[in-house]
Amino acid sequence: MNAPVRLNMAPKDPLLGTLKVCVLNLQADGDAVTDSNPHLASCCQLLELLLRKGLQQPVLSLVHRDYWQCFEQITHQDACGSCRLSALSLAVEQTKACKKLISAQGRGRFLLRLALSRKILPQFITHLLHTPRVLEWYSPAVSILRNEEFLEPFMSLLLVLSHKEFKLVMENCSFLDESWLLPVYETYDVVPCRDVGLVLRYLRGRVFVLDLTPGSQADFDKFICRGDVIDEINGTSLRNSKSGQAGVVLSQLKGCPLSLSVVRWKAQDGTVFRPLIKLLQLLRMENPDLQLGPTPPQHPSSKGQISSPTQCLKEGRIVYIVQFMGKANIGMFGDKEVLQHAIPQVLQKNLQSKEVLLDLKETHLTCTERSSKVDLFVHHYPEISCVGRLNQPDYTIFAFCVADSPETPLSTGFCCVVLRARTIKECEEIVCRIATGFKHTEWFV
Repeated sequence: MNAPVRLNMAPKDPLLGTLKVCVLNLQADGDAVTDSNPHLASCCQLLELLLRKGLQQPVLSLVHRDYWQCFEQITHQDACGSCRLSALSLAVEQTKACKKLISAQGRGRFLLRLALSRKILPQFITHLLHTPRVLEWYSPAVSILRNEEFLEPFMSLLLVLSHKEFKLVMENCSFLDESWLLPVYETYDVVPCRDVGLVLRYLRGRVFVLDLTPGSQADFDKFICRGDVIDEINGTSLRNSKSGQAGVVLSQLKGCPLSLSVVRWKAQDGTVFRPLIKLLQLLRMENPDLQLGPTPPQHPSSKGQISSPTQCLKEGRIVYIVQFMGKANIGMFGDKEVLQHAIPQVLQKNLQSKEVLLDLKETHLTCTERSSKVDLFVHHYPEISCVGRLNQPDYTIFAFCVADSPETPLSTGFCCVVLRARTIKECEEIVCRIATGFKHTEWFV
């Protein structure tokens, strides 16, 4: 059994400090890390930010340089095909061969996930450090990779990650070009039939299910819903498809067993998968009668009303309009028990409330004053220790506790942030969405 790796971090860097929190949370989990782990997206995004920090762009080039080009280049340096680079080269070649990725950002993200799964991320960084021509792309004044004081703690965090088992679904990568947020991804085997019964629409390189033919196999089995995206048919990727391509594939396989890989329009938390929001809006403009799913769902965004009077859209995401009631330092304890006395402590100050926009992003949340557009606070989910709503008398009031200094989580105090939603239902929804951002959360219902 491998001995536990101790994390000693003398230098302080905001990104390294937040990454340390994520790694500690992953390390605390006894099970293998899967795509449903609430800390995975935060960890990957922080790794990406660190690999981009100080990466300089070429002066005379129209191509934007990303960390993917760094990883790609280091496997080209050894002309003899050294064995020590074989695992890295294989990962790079597998990434290049993936037809679902169309950008350097998507390929870099796929490669990061692959490196975590195969426990080779430290080797990638080590070889990068020993490839001077590529390392020179990074600014010595800014980059973590060229700062000896920060490099050692960064490598120790990567070593911890390499001791962790990652079981990630690599086929679920069609949205990595746009987002670290992964959709619900499912594969179904369909019995041989003359006509599956799918009415399809092509929108920006994706194949949407617009409707199901009444009485067809799809309508009978209910294995797919309106608004879902067909990602693969029998292993053939439909990413970046042209109009009619899926129909041609289905015609060629008429009467044969089918295996359909589907991206669900509904995310894990029951809301619309955020990268699909704008596309579903466009789809509904084409067909105003479109109802997502087999029956009209109860969530407001799935009725073709992506925003409601208590919500608005910001860059395609659902943003909640709530009241910021105030915040207070509550000492050294930030577990769920403190909320029931911390919330009244804030309310007793009788501070003037502010109408704010609460934006629950993939890895963090932001709170912006609606009138002035001033950011009141930004918190990554690993900084939040608990979230809950007031038991009585006002069930629309909710709060969360957050570490004051996330880069030193073992010796910090906590702050309680209190807000009020407009309805009880929306209050519960916000609490649940924040709760999905970290593992050890309990909330009051």
